[in-house]
Amino acid sequence: MAAFSPSSMRAAIAGLDEPLIVAPTPTPFNRNDHVDAEALARNIERWNRTSLSGFVLGTANGEELSLSDDEKLLIVRVVSGVRAQDRIVIAGIDSPSTTYTLGLADRYADAGADMIRVRIPRQGGDQSALRYFDEVCSRSPIPVVVIHQTFTGVPAASPEVISQICSHENVFGYITDHDIRFEGRVTLTFPQDKRFWICNGGLLLAGAVMGARGACMWLGNIAPELCRRIMAGGLDDNLTDARSLQRTATMLDMAIIRYGVAGVKYALGIMGFEGMAPRLPLAPVSEWGEAEIADALYRAGLLERD
Repeated sequence: MAAFSPSSMRAAIAGLDEPLIVAPTPTPFNRNDHVDAEALARNIERWNRTSLSGFVLGTANGEELSLSDDEKLLIVRVVSGVRAQDRIVIAGIDSPSTTYTLGLADRYADAGADMIRVRIPRQGGDQSALRYFDEVCSRSPIPVVVIHQTFTGVPAASPEVISQICSHENVFGYITDHDIRFEGRVTLTFPQDKRFWICNGGLLLAGAVMGARGACMWLGNIAPELCRRIMAGGLDDNLTDARSLQRTATMLDMAIIRYGVAGVKYALGIMGFEGMAPRLPLAPVSEWGEAEIADALYRAGLLERD
């Protein structure tokens, strides 16, 4: 896909099978702690053969705080160049500055991103968020995916304002925070023509029942088909099978995410993905953690025991 206008992007995505499952792509590093573009390309080619709908780049799971803007742009160019034509490339931005956000949006669009994923600024409240997104959405060259990711537990905006932001023509969709009670309130006024995506593998079935038609979470990298089947079961009211699958997803989430990005990368590494050492100075998981993660992958049927 090349860069799209809002209307053409919506038309293109409408042809993809729902639920859409996208995932924050981990960044591979080589032995010199540099971004390994060749390993990234091979990893994307492997994900192209799964049911993953797209790639979200420059995220917390991609170690965004350890990446320069030039490295983020390199990642977008590499992924855009090798992704399958029916996969979405979404470039992440986390800045309270409209000027910086729009400058990076232009560069991401030139690098091949289809959309940008923009966090609601965590300070300033409703009026600041409205001003920020009115400027960003009106001037971004590609559609916007809004994400409510606070890290603090304090909502960045009210449910009504989040819905108002997502009503903008240039907003494609919205990724929730982890507070299901709060996000349930968002659904009451959320525009029905926009995508509502749940944010975590442990919340997939709850999200689907609440009205989510897709998901964006790290578990999508490890078990995209599992995530898709849970969401589809929730959407189709096939709750008996979906409950059982959700237990597996919750088990994986509990076993892996306690080790953070290093845990996600270790899991992917033993599944055969390349360059999965965390960036310095982040430490790899302990031997105990390695054993716990491997056991969870075995129990989920994602690895075969020797």
